[in-house]
Amino acid sequence: MKDRAAPGFSLREVPEPRVRDDEVLIRVRRAGVCGTDVHIHQWDAWASARCKPPFVVGHEFAGDVVEVGALVETVKVGDRVTAEGHIVDGMCLLCRTGNSHVCPHTKIIGVDRDGCFAELIAMPASNIWHLDASISYDVGGIHDPMGNAFHTALTAEIPGATVLVTGCGPIGIFAVGICRAAGASHVIASDVNDRRLELAQQMGAHEILHPGQVAEAVRRSTAGYGVDVVLEMSGVPSAIHQALDLVRVGGRVQMLGIPSKPIELDLASEVIFKGITIYGVVGRRMYDTWHQMTRFLRSGEFDPTPVITHRFPLEGFEDAMHVIRSGEAGKVIFEIT
Repeated sequence: MKDRAAPGFSLREVPEPRVRDDEVLIRVRRAGVCGTDVHIHQWDAWASARCKPPFVVGHEFAGDVVEVGALVETVKVGDRVTAEGHIVDGMCLLCRTGNSHVCPHTKIIGVDRDGCFAELIAMPASNIWHLDASISYDVGGIHDPMGNAFHTALTAEIPGATVLVTGCGPIGIFAVGICRAAGASHVIASDVNDRRLELAQQMGAHEILHPGQVAEAVRRSTAGYGVDVVLEMSGVPSAIHQALDLVRVGGRVQMLGIPSKPIELDLASEVIFKGITIYGVVGRRMYDTWHQMTRFLRSGEFDPTPVITHRFPLEGFEDAMHVIRSGEAGKVIFEIT
């Protein structure tokens, strides 16, 4: 829990969630730990402005349905599920025009309401996503960040493309594997962290490089034109400028990484005169991205399991925070039951 407006978490007994008629109750088996959870743990400027303790943290999970509300017909007790953690109103202009991923009324579990770092969580039945029998709880529990990577990659034209991935946190590493599975001709992964570059290589990167090595590699592999697509996953200002520099004229930059403060761009030379397209990524497209994820996992061409490097019980939450901050982890998950 985040029980007070200060750094840290606490482990507490809380009342079991009660489901409404349109909700289901899920026994959580696995929960992924995200950078957002680290921000909440540290209680940085973003977290202190956004979150209102007390609440249960966590927004990535998989588990078993143990109770369904009176109006629920699409989910039954015993189903193995995960869920879309963004709860939208379903009635606004954005939701009703197929853009619910940017619904202005979104409430996020583990941020705006109780989340999944607990034995039980209540979720609207409309947000439930059923897991194939072949999908482990581990993989089910990381559908949320995988979905971010799928959204970032597959809203660009990846088959046959040259791709640069700047930033190899877990989502960036997932994106490398997705690009390979989607038929990219050449994938370059860039980061300052050698451990993360190793994981990107395991997921199929053709080249793994530190940022200072990237420009020459891009020019060499693209005959000087620049890459077709950049997936900017870091939010680091120098990486954003590099993305705009190394994408080819008329290319596309997909932006998932979030800068910690405003940055200055030369829109004329970096964007307009290059004729590039910039796409901002928010969460997962509901529910296009979820269908894409399921199909890629079923195909066997995309296997995210190498990215999972650490597992902890809930009692080990401080160890989980530490290993993420150390930079030595890929994806970290809690084994809850």
